[in-house]
Amino acid sequence: MMRWGALVVAAGEGRRFGGFKQLVEIAGRPMLAWSLDAVAAIAAFSVVTVVTAREAFEDVERVARPMLGERLQPIVEGGATRQASVRNGLRALAGRCDALAIHDGARPCVRVEEIEAGMREVLPGRAALLASRIVDTLKETEAGSLLVRATLPRENLWGAQTPQFATYADLLAAHDRAVVSGVEATDDIALLEAIGVRCTIIPSTAENLKVTEQSDRDLAAAILRARAQRIGEAR
Repeated sequence: MMRWGALVVAAGEGRRFGGFKQLVEIAGRPMLAWSLDAVAAIAAFSVVTVVTAREAFEDVERVARPMLGERLQPIVEGGATRQASVRNGLRALAGRCDALAIHDGARPCVRVEEIEAGMREVLPGRAALLASRIVDTLKETEAGSLLVRATLPRENLWGAQTPQFATYADLLAAHDRAVVSGVEATDDIALLEAIGVRCTIIPSTAENLKVTEQSDRDLAAAILRARAQRIGEAR
C-alpha cells in the first residue's frame, strides 16, 4: 500500500491579482484554508507540506497547523517559478511518501471526492490529473497580433487543473530530467508526459477554478457559499 503525501503550492506572486493572494479572505476564510480543508479531510495523506514565500511562513503555519496537526511538515520556501517551487517541495518530502498529490493553493473549490478519484488511478508509470472539458470555440491568433489565424477543434481538448497525482519516484524523475534538459513547464503532468508516464484525466468542472484575478475571488466565494448552503439544507 502506497504512503500518500500532499504538496500544496502557494508561492505565487499574484501579479494579475494585485499581490500575494493565498491568504486573502474568500467566503469568510483565507483562500489557502479552503484547499487545505479538502486535503485534511483525506486520512490517506499522512504528510502534507505547503510551499510558500519566506515572508508568509508564520501566517501559513497559523492557518495550516490547526487543520493538519502533526501531518503538517515544515513549511518550504518557494522558488523563482512554480516548477522550482514544486521541486523544493519534492526534496522536503524525500523518504516520507510513495505517491503525491500536488495542488495549487489558489484553487479553493476542489472537491474531496475528486481528489480521492485521482489517487485511485496512480501506479508506477501512471499519473492522473483533474481537468474540465473545453467548451469554448478556440481561436489561434497570429504572433504578436489579435488577428485570427485558425479555429482549433475542441473535441479532445481539456483544461488542466490540480491536484495532479503520481508516484514520488516518477515525479522526481520528471523534475530531474527537466533540470538536465532545461525544460520549463506550467504543470507537473507535462513533465511526466516527457518521460513517458501515462497520464489519465479525472473529469472535473469549471468550479475548480484558479483564482487569478479579483473577479475569480468573487466567483469562488459564490461557489463555496452555495455549497455550504446545500450542505446545511441537507442536514
